[in-house]
Amino acid sequence: MFGLFKKKNDNNVKEESAILSKEAIVLGAESVDKDKAIEMAGQLLVDGGYVSSDYITGMKEREEKVTTYIGNGVAIPHGTSEAKDHIAKSGISFIQFPEGVDFGAGELCYLVIGIAGKGDDHIQILQNLATICQEEEEVQKLIDTDDKDFILNTLV
Repeated sequence: MFGLFKKKNDNNVKEESAILSKEAIVLGAESVDKDKAIEMAGQLLVDGGYVSSDYITGMKEREEKVTTYIGNGVAIPHGTSEAKDHIAKSGISFIQFPEGVDFGAGELCYLVIGIAGKGDDHIQILQNLATICQEEEEVQKLIDTDDKDFILNTLV
């Protein structure tokens, strides 16, 4: 979907992409506060080699300026413009919180999708995720699944 992902292989099965891996997907996470959820999403990006740990600070600063909650139980935390220097390569992390995380304004967030976009990838990643996550039915499937392959196939 993003054009940044690997194509389907000869068996018509999507392969893990350079931008999202199974290691960056956490299913069934215990509910935490908003700051901790953002830290967790950022740490997955660090662990995947997408960003340095300083990027997490930029993610928190972004959230202080304006919420990254986009509706339908989804937040897409990402760093500020100043944090772009801490991005090594474009990447996505995905955390499913079945009991939700309070992202303010009385909204519970069930999916926290951290992103780091190198160069112009940032806007494209945001747009594609927003398109996927505007469909309540699709979001509910992502909230309910216990299958990392389903996450990969839906997001890539």
